[in-house]
Amino acid sequence: MVAVKPESLLEYIIIEYRWLLVIPILMPLSFIWKIWSALRNYVVFSMNSAPKAHATKVRDIQRQIKTWLDGDRKTKLCTARPTWQTMSFRQGTYKKTFTNININLVDVLEVDTKNMTVRCEPLVTMGQISRTLEPLGLALAVVPELDQLTVGGLVMGTGVETSSHIYGLFQHICLEYELVMADGSVVTCSKDENPDLFYAIPWSYGTLGFLTSAVIKIVPAKKFVRLEYHPYTNLKDLAMKFQEESLRKNPHQFIEGLLYTKDSGVVMTGDMVDTVGEDGRFNPIGKWYSEWFFKQVEKYLTKYRKGNRDSHIEYIPLRDYYHRHTRSFFWELQDIVPFGNNIIFRYLFGWLMPPEVSLLKLTQPEAVTKLYNKGHVIQDMLVPIETMEEAIDVFHKEFKVYPIWLCPFKIFNNPGQLKIHSGEWQMFVDIGVYGVPKANEFETVPSTRKIEQFVAKKRGFQMLYADTYTTLDEFRQMFDHTLYDKQRNSLTYCKEAFPEIYGKVNRSVRK
Repeated sequence: MVAVKPESLLEYIIIEYRWLLVIPILMPLSFIWKIWSALRNYVVFSMNSAPKAHATKVRDIQRQIKTWLDGDRKTKLCTARPTWQTMSFRQGTYKKTFTNININLVDVLEVDTKNMTVRCEPLVTMGQISRTLEPLGLALAVVPELDQLTVGGLVMGTGVETSSHIYGLFQHICLEYELVMADGSVVTCSKDENPDLFYAIPWSYGTLGFLTSAVIKIVPAKKFVRLEYHPYTNLKDLAMKFQEESLRKNPHQFIEGLLYTKDSGVVMTGDMVDTVGEDGRFNPIGKWYSEWFFKQVEKYLTKYRKGNRDSHIEYIPLRDYYHRHTRSFFWELQDIVPFGNNIIFRYLFGWLMPPEVSLLKLTQPEAVTKLYNKGHVIQDMLVPIETMEEAIDVFHKEFKVYPIWLCPFKIFNNPGQLKIHSGEWQMFVDIGVYGVPKANEFETVPSTRKIEQFVAKKRGFQMLYADTYTTLDEFRQMFDHTLYDKQRNSLTYCKEAFPEIYGKVNRSVRK
């Protein structure tokens, strides 16, 4: 990791021994916040008070925009939500100079079991939705796995999960959006009503209007996931298995891969079931004392290397499966609490895990931010699934970060920024890289640029929650702006109120 000199003794301790702050302070505060939030959300949903309050809160957003309209309109608009409260690792410095619009929309508004939809406000989290739907025997068709990811972030950005090879990205399970536009009007859009706006919203990053609610597809749920582990010590065989499972005519409901080295990893296939079968073991991975999920998966790879070729099957509670990477933030938490997976620590303090990402960001000194910028990679690259093996070779050369997360997903041939070659859909794979690069010649910008150029060459896409270093021309070649530009040109005050996407996500031009 690149050395970054701390500016004080306190900063040195926070960098080198960050767990001293996390364990006694941030973890208890996070636990209290989670309990309060869960109780508050349960009461609000049970009393059905959110729908009435929603209309009042939307009118308040309109009032704030009207104030901006009545002024000189010299500043652009953005949400007032501080950067430290988001899951994105971008530094939203533009919020200091923009007019901030307070959007306090945090509730599940309605579960419609007849039409199999749920209507949510934008700050509703995935953990909140899964907790609400589980007692009803329901689930979102696509549940991005980290608890704290929000509906608004997944709509305006994107989201993917291990059921995405069937349902597509998070945007593909969204059926309707409600927005407050730059002229203060409230607009509803779907594929049948205002379809151009509906298809332009995903990946727009809040540059067309303020999302106030979304109607999302839900599906019947069962109690458990029967998960089968398929270890490999050869990348070619692993890639072939991964592709075959993803493209099957009747695929498993869940498909995921974890690479632990360039040539070894585990492909996981799963299906919902109502009971625990006799062909595998019950594994409640969501319990406070449970080993971190990626470490459990790695054990099956270790057994395989030692010659154990038995089938490996587990039965995991559904909600535990959905949020299997939350307790360790995939594998990022091991850099903050190095002994967090120790059995003694898990039994004593596991019930407090994980700390809130927002609190970690809030207490992060500038030296840690610089360290992350120079010696840490957090990127998701989306490439056609047939290029996965080649892509991993490139990632290994430029980054050499492991584990690597692999998740297949469909892109449907709909209007919008993601264009595919032909047909009704095309299968892609999300290659998620999160950690400290071990490549000898790694440099943040040049190495990331090489990855971006490879992805563009393969007609893939870069998730934009992290920094992109593409030029404006490269960015517009990667993402089709035809419909987006049409909407910005036609929507009243849109260009005056909001920057273009590139101005919010590119590190060199963001202000």
